[in-house]
Amino acid sequence: MARIIVIDDDESVRKAIRRVLEPLGHEVREAEDGAAGLALLADKDADLVITDIFMPGQDGIETVRRIRKEFPGVKMLVMSGGDSTGRMDLRGDAVLLGATASLRKPFERADLVRAVEAVLDAGPS
Repeated sequence: MARIIVIDDDESVRKAIRRVLEPLGHEVREAEDGAAGLALLADKDADLVITDIFMPGQDGIETVRRIRKEFPGVKMLVMSGGDSTGRMDLRGDAVLLGATASLRKPFERADLVRAVEAVLDAGPS
């Protein structure tokens, strides 16, 4: 199955995603921000990066830009519930910058599984 890196500053979100994807046979690694996620990606390649957009440190938009430039073959799924007000949604911007797809938080288990399968089944990034 796929090697996946999950980047989110919320540990409970990372753990929940891991609990959904590992039983499906995916190898899941976690990072608390974009810089840590890029370090994981540089250390051991991945097929898919799932990243939040709004995080302290290196946010998801910068992470998408850097992954697209430094690791052009990696597929990306961005997720966000918006900014602290819940109104600012940059998922579309992230897709324009190179993310393969987006997912709105909060999401159901089935939505995550469908999104991951669709991104992994998509053609080259």
